Amino acid sequence: MAAPVVLVVLAALLALATSRLWSYAVVRLAWRPRAMARRFREQGVHGPSYRFLTGSNEDVRRMKAEADGVELDLRDHDYLPRIVPHLVKWKHQYGSPYVYWFGPQPRICIFDYELVKQVLANKYGHFIKNDTHPTILAMIGKGLVLVDGSDWVRHRRVVNPAFAMDKLKMMTGTMVSCAECLIKKWEDQATYSKSREIEVEFSKESQELTADVISCTAFGSSFMEGKEVFHAQKQLQAITVATMLNVQIPGFKYLPTKQNRCKWMLENKLKNTLSRIIQCRVASKESGFGNDLLGVMLEACFTKEQGGKKGEQILSVDEIIDECKTFFFAGHETTSHLLTWTMFLLSVYPEWQERLREEVLRECGKGNPNADMLSKLKEMTMVLLETLRLYSPALFIQRKPITDMVLGEIKIPKGHAIIMPSPIMHREKKIWGEDADQFNPSRFQNGVTRAAKVPYALLAFSIGPRACIGQNFAMLEAKSVLAMILQKFSFTLVPEYKHAPVNCVTLQPKFGLPVVLKLLEVRNWII
Repeated sequence: MAAPVVLVVLAALLALATSRLWSYAVVRLAWRPRAMARRFREQGVHGPSYRFLTGSNEDVRRMKAEADGVELDLRDHDYLPRIVPHLVKWKHQYGSPYVYWFGPQPRICIFDYELVKQVLANKYGHFIKNDTHPTILAMIGKGLVLVDGSDWVRHRRVVNPAFAMDKLKMMTGTMVSCAECLIKKWEDQATYSKSREIEVEFSKESQELTADVISCTAFGSSFMEGKEVFHAQKQLQAITVATMLNVQIPGFKYLPTKQNRCKWMLENKLKNTLSRIIQCRVASKESGFGNDLLGVMLEACFTKEQGGKKGEQILSVDEIIDECKTFFFAGHETTSHLLTWTMFLLSVYPEWQERLREEVLRECGKGNPNADMLSKLKEMTMVLLETLRLYSPALFIQRKPITDMVLGEIKIPKGHAIIMPSPIMHREKKIWGEDADQFNPSRFQNGVTRAAKVPYALLAFSIGPRACIGQNFAMLEAKSVLAMILQKFSFTLVPEYKHAPVNCVTLQPKFGLPVVLKLLEVRNWII
């Protein structure tokens, strides 16, 4: 009796496995994408043909490989054919919007500002964050950037006080102190140089500086304590870049491949390091959690009264760890590249470098700046905003509808990803003017809402309820560092610099940013 029962069970399992395989291989990978493509064509939305399993991925890989060797002129800021050649080609070929394929999943690419506003400014939660690459999720955690719905409301309520302007002003001293250490090192090196100048790889130095700043402002620690988080996230970022175009096969992320084991090891290192910092802070809660970002978060989580009860957690420890990952990555990665690209542009346009130096010395003098002084740097704000327009660290904004939606005249089914490529939109001449491809900070002289023909044209920090909560933090940190550099040094690019922006999750210079810092002579500035 036992043998026939075993055979029946095996036959049932085989039938189930065959059914699942049929559903995945035939329905999901073949029939469904072609049916979706047909529905979009009926609405006038075209795009590259779907290829079994890989979709458009191989075409994207090929075009990016062909464009990778292109170097740009220093004043050529149209790097789009180099880093997103597929998007540029398909926009020209199929118009806007169009659909392409990430594996078997469709991506609807839109460029119209009214459609983008309809998606991003929606207050009812109809459009949520798109599915996240597993390595990116391991790197930045499911914190405020990635959670949706009621979870986002809960996280936002806890995190929001940490970014109040009075808190940020208190952090300015920490930002300045961190920058002062680095600039003093450069100043000492330049002083002992016969030419009074030194060469530095600014991209690398700015990443370490902003990691130091976020370590101090988020964890109340130095870069030495936070460097494990920094290096683990850097390695996860490298894995993400290497696997970004790989099709995500169900279950593959659980296999003990060499790459998965490395990812798991780094993820555990991140979690253990952050857990140790958090537990140390919780253990000393009798003397207060502290005024940094972690302290504010723990204060809200453990001591806020709800319904007359104290000690009720608003976030779990795992959620706090995820928020710490998000703070650390977003807090150093994006700001460091904003600083890097601003230094690049000020090197290429020395007249703007001199204008900013004069403004800094007029408003801040030769001493360390404070928040009130930095708030008066109007021209520096203009330059930073123009840098964000041309060289925004984040290249894409992605969303998906939670139910079937009509976007403009297009019916978009539930769960279909919508891609909004902000660098392409930031160069739309009908919105930004005929000089949209040029560096012109003066376009922001009347504020960000009057810089273009629509008030929400700058998408560097996104718009709507999910706009970046840390944008004031990033701008304040960038102003602090730039002001202190301008007080001490003039700077130029090294002659060997190659202008080749690259997408490594964020927009970065492929070969770094080697600059020559020249110590300024003592001058009688009118202050």
